[in-house]
Amino acid sequence: MNLQLLSNIPPWQWPEEAGEFLLEVLTDEGTSQADLLLAAELAGEYVVIDDALSRSLLALVRDGERAPEIRARAALSLGPVLEEMDIEADASDDPDDLPIAVATFDSINETLHALYADPSVPAEVRRGILEASVRAPQEWHAVAVHSAYADSDPAWRRSAVACMCFVGGFEAQILAAMNDPELEYAAVVAAGNWGLDDAWERVAALVEEPTADRDLLFAAIEAVANIRPGEAADLLDDLTDCDDEEIAAAAAEALGIAAGFTGDDFDADIEDDDD
Repeated sequence: MNLQLLSNIPPWQWPEEAGEFLLEVLTDEGTSQADLLLAAELAGEYVVIDDALSRSLLALVRDGERAPEIRARAALSLGPVLEEMDIEADASDDPDDLPIAVATFDSINETLHALYADPSVPAEVRRGILEASVRAPQEWHAVAVHSAYADSDPAWRRSAVACMCFVGGFEAQILAAMNDPELEYAAVVAAGNWGLDDAWERVAALVEEPTADRDLLFAAIEAVANIRPGEAADLLDDLTDCDDEEIAAAAAEALGIAAGFTGDDFDADIEDDDD
């Protein structure tokens, strides 16, 4: 097994020992910078993340001897498990059903907050910490996101808008960011997540006149389903027949999301069209 192999196949096809392998790479002092960066990215996948990998990633974030790029990447990889724990921890009656222990979850939150508040920590690392930690929102996040958005550094502003997908109360900033090409993608994702109706015209336009930016198009397709699910079929039906298979699949998936809100059977409509 090697890192390149894992990075080139979907996580759900990884061998059972993938988690143990990644842990060895992360904790081996002889691991190269490039391999450590890739291992830190892969270790955040839900199929492998556990207490041991979470603690190893957190140790990288804390390690001031490591390159900021690696520390930031390790922080970002903790984001998905923080989000999962934020959703599931209180609802689950069985600790074995959770990806990590509640004590580990609490330790990660406390450590990331402390590191973010430390001005000696490199800005790149603090941005990664902010983007990861907001996936389990806490009281300090609103002030941090406001401060990041007000920063003159475009990198901080991009991080702020990305965080607005998870931290509420930033509707006006999200709408304003949609007019900035540097911030537009994150703003569209956030608008879709919060179902901001005032963003509808801009999002719909991105779908009706597809942009060359594929990531932005995919974000707009998903946002359409969340903002006005009842009107999603009007915009997305034609895209399900697109020659570009990725776009067609994204449109079909978005219609499935819309159906969950409206109760309409969009899948059946698509199949009838194919007939």
